[in-house]
Amino acid sequence: MKDPQFESLSFDPIHGYIPFTACPEGSGEVSERQIVDHPWVQRMRQIHQLQTAWWVFPTAEHTRFQHVLGVMHLASRAVAAMYDSLKSVCPDVPSQGYVESLMRLSGLLHDVGHGPFGHFFDQHFLAKYGLNHESLGSVIVEQELAELIRGVRRTPNLALLPDETLDPRQISFLITRPKTEQADAPPWLIFLRSLFSGIYTVDNMDFVLRDAYMSGYSGRAFDLERLLRYSFFSERGLTIQSRGIDALVRFMSVRGELFRTIYFHRTVRAIDLSLRDLFADSHSLMFPGNPLEHLDEYQHFTEWSLLVDVARWYRSEDPKRRELGERWRLFLNRQVQWKCVCQRNLVFGPDDSEAQSIFRNEKYVERELRDNLPPVVREIPLRIDISRHVHRPDTRGPADGQNFLYDSAAGKIRPLTDDQLFRQLPLAHRICRVYAESTDYALAVSTAMDRLVGPSRLDDVTNM
Repeated sequence: MKDPQFESLSFDPIHGYIPFTACPEGSGEVSERQIVDHPWVQRMRQIHQLQTAWWVFPTAEHTRFQHVLGVMHLASRAVAAMYDSLKSVCPDVPSQGYVESLMRLSGLLHDVGHGPFGHFFDQHFLAKYGLNHESLGSVIVEQELAELIRGVRRTPNLALLPDETLDPRQISFLITRPKTEQADAPPWLIFLRSLFSGIYTVDNMDFVLRDAYMSGYSGRAFDLERLLRYSFFSERGLTIQSRGIDALVRFMSVRGELFRTIYFHRTVRAIDLSLRDLFADSHSLMFPGNPLEHLDEYQHFTEWSLLVDVARWYRSEDPKRRELGERWRLFLNRQVQWKCVCQRNLVFGPDDSEAQSIFRNEKYVERELRDNLPPVVREIPLRIDISRHVHRPDTRGPADGQNFLYDSAAGKIRPLTDDQLFRQLPLAHRICRVYAESTDYALAVSTAMDRLVGPSRLDDVTNM
């Protein structure tokens, strides 16, 4: 029987009760609750999970904090389902208690580097300093939280062995997507990273369930139980049995649908266009510089702090700040400047070249589109937005080799692409939208886009 003084519970609408350790004072251990309650983790309560989509989907007000608790919980479930198979192919793997604790803390901390508006902030702020939320999160883990991490000795289910101590650098490894081969990392750790950066991960399995539920899209979007039951580690890596392939394809399909209907919703992307302009002009006033040089300030920099600050700028005595404040007021009142007047979709298979497609970049599309517009409307304000979703990864690059298929009939481990159902999924999907300040010229823009793309190449046409 578990000792209740070593455990706390958080109720979650997706997973039910989520347990975490809460060691009593004087135990000499660091509990998971101490890390959950740390300011670096608590700040995620003030960063929305859905970036700007919560302005379009009113019930989707959930935050990164709820999500990371869910990922921590799914990490435990994944380890419970797959540790024995990992041990069989990687005999040098640490104890199950160590692996579960490592995975749980990686799930809890994988988003700790996020700034306001999540991935949008990566692209439009952190990238200026050569950073993203993963690289920044790794610094926070290794510098700000390392001492606490080393003091964790148990999960709600298991304890570390007496001679084991968690290594914060391994958490950094797990939460960072592979860019180059990591020959110096042990195979068991490389295999575990596929549960954070592979096709189906403890991260994206939680956010697909959570975002679908909170947005109202679906109460139970895919079969989590079946995915976990039929997943294991083979000598090749994370592998799914053929009996689970339907559940995997369903998961990938639902994730693609969420991108199309929620993350890439036309009004969400219109809001992002305005936010992109505001970020570009407000950059120097929002934050003092490189977050690595201002970690103390970054800990308190969230959507709450940012939106409260910019809401006051319109009263500033500084002319630049005051002018920006008026623009921010319009944004905060959801006065969306841009309206979608035309949309075209292209789906890419294994033999299609995205780099050579008409939708390869926004500047090219705008130039070609204007050349096809009637002269009277050629100079109207337009914005091109190209959204891209990868349905299934290509078979090249450092992330290759993370997911495999076990063919139970043949008793062989195969590439996932050998399965016909999996192969039917496209590689990628691009949505190209044209935004204007009014819909007066929608017909002219749509006609010009037809000339540019060609009706026979359209997978979908939407005019607004």
